[in-house]
Amino acid sequence: MATLRELKGRIGSVASSEKITGAMKMISSAKMHKAEMSLRRLLPYRRQIETIIGNLLTADAEFSSPLIETRNVSKVGIVVFGSDDGLCGAYNVNIFKLLLNEIESYRQRYGSGVNISIFPVGGKIAKAVSKLSDPHISMCLVDGVDSKTTGDGVKDFVESLQQMFLDGELDKIDVLYMSFKSVSRQRPSCEQIIPVVAETFSANGVKESCRPYLFEPDANSIFQTVLPMFLMSVMQDVFTENRASEQAARVMAMQSANDNAKKLLEQLQLEYNKLRQQSITTELLDILGGQIK
Repeated sequence: MATLRELKGRIGSVASSEKITGAMKMISSAKMHKAEMSLRRLLPYRRQIETIIGNLLTADAEFSSPLIETRNVSKVGIVVFGSDDGLCGAYNVNIFKLLLNEIESYRQRYGSGVNISIFPVGGKIAKAVSKLSDPHISMCLVDGVDSKTTGDGVKDFVESLQQMFLDGELDKIDVLYMSFKSVSRQRPSCEQIIPVVAETFSANGVKESCRPYLFEPDANSIFQTVLPMFLMSVMQDVFTENRASEQAARVMAMQSANDNAKKLLEQLQLEYNKLRQQSITTELLDILGGQIK
């Protein structure tokens, strides 16, 4: 049986843990709200690009781009988003499970010999991917790209992916990430970004417009200019949603840890009070026994 001193030490440790998890929850919550605000700021820009594409889709004009050309798929690239830091529950585990399911799906669709290049974004998911042992799977680490990358870093990453597709190094590129819905709900998503197909447009809110427009210089030139901007906006959203989802998962993990610490603290406090009461009762009995003698 534990002594009073041991129980007091445990209570102190658990109380400290409760304070730490509470503080970490507040920090993660602030970071999550910051990512949410970034998503809202990106929304007008993305909607404007989507509006332009919607107008082009209904224009009585021909337009094309190498980024919409479909090929026979033998080389697939998949960008997997995870976290660089831990303490976010099963966040990275769930993403890795989805990755394994997608790899199996590729093999069923394109054959067992399909070559898969994985671009992990985040140290934790990169560590998990590195453990995959398969001659048809390769991991491609991109310098300067992690779960916290923003701005020019995202732009350079998207341009490098586009170039790999244009050079024929990859026939198809997907992104796998946690779509942010709310603090308590994140949905695993896998979307094709290159080549851009009709589903990519419709999935991201592009609506065809029936209003007449005049295009200057011409619809094809505008389309070839706007399409890379559209891909950039999609990828920027994915990076931001991944950060928001990571922090939301960490908020829930810290809340769970904080609740467990409170329950343990209550149990230890109760055990401490019982043992202390028992000790006081024993001392009183000793005193009374001495007086009777």
